[in-house]
Order: sequence, then structure tokens, then C-alpha cells
Amino acid sequence: MKLFHARGSCSLASLIALEEAGAAYELVVMSTKAGDQRRPEYLAVNPKSRVPALVTERGVLTETPAILAFVAQSFPEARLAPLDDPFAFAEAQAFNSYLCATVHVAHAHRHRGYRWADQEASFADMTAKVPENMTACFGLIEQSLLKGPFVLGEAYSICDAYLFTVADWMEGDGVDPTAFPKVLAHRERVSARPAVRKVLAERAA
Repeated sequence: MKLFHARGSCSLASLIALEEAGAAYELVVMSTKAGDQRRPEYLAVNPKSRVPALVTERGVLTETPAILAFVAQSFPEARLAPLDDPFAFAEAQAFNSYLCATVHVAHAHRHRGYRWADQEASFADMTAKVPENMTACFGLIEQSLLKGPFVLGEAYSICDAYLFTVADWMEGDGVDPTAFPKVLAHRERVSARPAVRKVLAERAA
């Protein structure tokens, strides 16, 4: 497998999941600031012009929730999702879909306003709204969605890799992490895992 990844992006969650699963993979580090995602050679892989993209024997997968589910199902021995419980697995998918469709979109308004508007004044207005929107998102996670030490309760899962990834954006988005002690403790707990520490060390190198 080959994972296309950009530092600081949501693709970190997929990278962590692959490490947690003990998967063999090739990592391709891209620079979205340099526009690597718009180069013809990458568009041939993922015409959406986004990361992550995971090249597998059966084809290319995109979108973080899909890649996370694929990793969990491909490496069941890693126990990265409640695969034997359809309802619990659907709950995991619901959480990851919320991060993808709501939290990430709210975050993207800070520096991707051109996706939704053309006027500079609109960009500034969207950027100014990010702290409020992201604070509301993490308030919901804190109060209703984080079930225990990990997202689904006692067991670590793909949801935790994803929450860790987006929680790392809080400070940059103007969110005070100390206002969300459960989320902050979760971020610290996940950062101490060996697979995560390996990925972060390689990112810092």
C-alpha cells in the first residue's frame, strides 16, 4: 500500500491507523502549500486533489473515514474497530463522519474560504467565525461524543486516531483546549501510544 500524506492535514489519522495496524506501506509526503495536490501526477491518483489517498491492490481509496474503516477491517487482529458489532461499528462511522463533514469543514473556513466564496471580505468573515464554530464542535465532543478514556469507551479505535488529529488543530483555530479537559486528556493519552509517538517523531525529523 502507498499512503499520500501531507503534514498538518487530516491524513495523519490514516498514517496513525496504518502504524497501529502494523501494516506494510510506503509513505509519500506531499506539500499542499507547494500545490503538490494539484500536480498532474497526483491528480491521476486522486482527482479530488486532496489528501489522504491510499493506493491498495484493488484501487485507490480516498476520504479519511473510508480509509480508516478499510484499515480496521483489513487488519482485524489489531482490534481498531468493533467489527463484530454492527451497531457499535456504525457508531464509530458516525463519529468519524462528524469529524469529516462538520469539524473539518469548520476548520477549513480558516484558510480555505475560496472553496465557498469569491470575495475577500467573505474570506475574512469566515475566518473570524472559525473559533466560535470549532469551540461548538469540541463542546459537543466533550459533552456527548467522547464516551470514556477513548472515543468508543474503554477500547482504542480508529476514532481515536482521527480525534487526535483534529484536536491538534484547536490552538491554531483559536480554541482554548483547557476548556475541554476530556478532549485534552484524550489528546495527551493518544500521543503517548508507541505508534503515535513513532509517527510524530518521524514528522519532526
